[in-house]
Amino acid sequence: MTIRHPELTVRPLRAEEWETWYRTVEVAFGGDQESSEERELWRRLIGVERTLAVWSGGRLVGGGGSFDFRLVVPGGAVVPAAGVVAVGVLPTHRRRGALTALMRRQLDGVRAAGEPLAVLTASEPVIYGRFGYGPATRRASVSMLRGRVRVHTPERDGEAVLRLADPVAELPRCEELYARLAAVRPGTLLRRPGWEAVPVLDVPSGRAGFSPLQCVLAEDAESGELLGYARYAVKPEWTDRGAAGVVRVRVVQAERPWVAARLWEFLLDLDLTERVEADNLPVDDALLHLVSDVRHLLPRIVDGMYLRLVDLPVALAARGYPAAVDVVLEVTDAFCPWNAGRWRLTAAPGGPASCVRTGDPAELALDVRELGSVYLGGGSLAALAAAGLVRELRPGALEPAAAAFRSGLEPWLPHGF
Repeated sequence: MTIRHPELTVRPLRAEEWETWYRTVEVAFGGDQESSEERELWRRLIGVERTLAVWSGGRLVGGGGSFDFRLVVPGGAVVPAAGVVAVGVLPTHRRRGALTALMRRQLDGVRAAGEPLAVLTASEPVIYGRFGYGPATRRASVSMLRGRVRVHTPERDGEAVLRLADPVAELPRCEELYARLAAVRPGTLLRRPGWEAVPVLDVPSGRAGFSPLQCVLAEDAESGELLGYARYAVKPEWTDRGAAGVVRVRVVQAERPWVAARLWEFLLDLDLTERVEADNLPVDDALLHLVSDVRHLLPRIVDGMYLRLVDLPVALAARGYPAAVDVVLEVTDAFCPWNAGRWRLTAAPGGPASCVRTGDPAELALDVRELGSVYLGGGSLAALAAAGLVRELRPGALEPAAAAFRSGLEPWLPHGF
């Protein structure tokens, strides 16, 4: 399907146009060129068949693609989702309707493909709210001075031995642990074939003075079973006072709290370092509760993944609800009008959910963007109501609906895309 606007044409990319498309998107994002390794990895993962190009007068002026994701949602279900990526338009063609035409074509295609959700990480969040995307996950960044923070060790049920290992060679074992942890936290992506390379992508030109990627494993002292792992890099720095290196933590994963504590103890006690930084932790990460003084983490909370309901009834029926809910939602959706109208959502804990059109009086009114914000169980319908973004039309309807949309664990996106 090809969509035309005055002076603009949006159509699927052809294989022979990939390099031109990629260079165009790089320019749209400021001109920073990625390495050949990164370029080839993204080419394999995105795929030409899921890529769109915007043309003007025979010149490629923008584009966007999407990944074929599987997203964990509250209740543990896994839902197909389009992972929107590399959306950009050349600066010479901004404000001519190119982005709107591109998003129109893309969301129509996502719907036709049977993917009820679309997700993205936003370079400029204000842009994507116009197209129905709401902030669905958050991430915590921390910076800790060595020697100022102690880590409490919870009760142990075994002993762990730490071992430095090659991060690529140990990928299969680490991926098995990642998959087990992913199944219980909303917002996590089940890694499709090829995606296991993303967490260990380590391009020399992108290190900014840091070492090659390091990996430390925590293994059971008796069986050798992998209990947890951390990936990190170190940047040597020196001052008049001596060594002041920086440890940049990419990920810490462990199923048992005491193993996570042991890994953080290791990272906070590396020789010749002064500071440990991590910029992508769940906002309810165990570290925030294990440290002796949370103030010394200098925690900062920022937005993570944005989510859009493409097929509203399918998406709402696919997730689980920790509390009973029976509510009529009046939903507005200017960009995907098939979602607009009144929907009755009914569910009980542990049971199937139902979302069907209804003529019954509406009890809560909100935009699809706000539904995207709470879909993964983060945020709060009550907080959105306090901000005037959700309206309670029937007294008493808000509180049970807000409780039903929450999740036990905060949603989290473990890596960008």
